[in-house]
Parts: sequence; C-alpha cells; structure tokens
Amino acid sequence: MTFPTLLTTRLRLTEAQVEHAPAIFEILSNPEVVRYYGMDPFQELAQAENIVQHFKNNFDIKKGMRWAIINNQSNRFVGTIGLNNLAIGMKKAEVGFEIHPDFWRSGITSEALQAVLDYAFEELDLQRIGAVTFPANEASIGLLKKQGFMEEGKLRSYLFQNGQSHDALVFSLLREEWHIK
Repeated sequence: MTFPTLLTTRLRLTEAQVEHAPAIFEILSNPEVVRYYGMDPFQELAQAENIVQHFKNNFDIKKGMRWAIINNQSNRFVGTIGLNNLAIGMKKAEVGFEIHPDFWRSGITSEALQAVLDYAFEELDLQRIGAVTFPANEASIGLLKKQGFMEEGKLRSYLFQNGQSHDALVFSLLREEWHIK
C-alpha cells in the first residue's frame, strides 16, 4: 500500500519523513506540548529521527500511519497526526496527534482530524476509532467531543510520565456516529 496524502482546505497531510525530524524535535522537546503526551520531552534530535523510523516501521507492517501536517499556504510543518494500534482486520485504531503551540486553538487539529477520520472510516473501512488522553487535557477532550467522540471510561495508572503513573480517559467514535455528526 502506498502512503496516502490527504488534502484539506488549509492542510496537506503527507507521510512523516526523516526531513521532518528537526520540526518534530522542536515540538516534542517542548514541555508544554508533551505535558499530556504520556512521555518525557525529547532531549536530542536522534529521538525524533527514531520516532520517524518507528512511524515508517508501523506503516510497513500495517500497524499504524502517521501524517506530517503541512500548512498549504506557508508550507510550514505544523505537527503530526496518525492512527496508532491499527488493526485493519479488527476494524479499529486509535488516533493521536501533537501540534506546534503556534497553531493551538486555530482549528488546524480539528481539520486534520476530520481528514484522518474520513480516511479511516471510508478508505480503511474501520468501525471504531479510539483515543486516550489525560483527564486534565481539556483541549484534546474538547476537540474529541466536538468531533463526536464519546467518553467510555477511565484507565487507572495507564500512562507513565515524569516518573509517575497517571490515569487516562478513553474515548471512541464509531462509523455510524461519524456519519450522523
């Protein structure tokens, strides 16, 4: 399968590549960005290069897809969004994303998420998209709810960050809910 490019009004979603590693490092080394990410901030560029390779490996074995979000007008790298824990045979995946703070609350994440959900439900024929987030991550929770995701419950001590365990909230969106939004 060829990695799909997704186009929206303002964005081009394309496969995350090693050339994006410096921009990914800039984002994932920012403590504010990873505050609710479930990992500690990156300390060196090699970590970003490794995560790009991880994205590629997951795509090659059909376990995930990670798009670089590129602003059409400025050609600037905005962040990444993708499908994690992809199980095409089981018709499910989880969505995850991180965006440069310059683009927070601009509607870009919503636009990118909408494109990925359309692709997941229409092209991959998935039935369920899940999402896991920190209970305090109000921005992501608001975005998920706006897109029609429903809260399913709490996973106790599910995430480990900054030397301690944290609870997580689980959300999901089903294909039939997506079409009625």
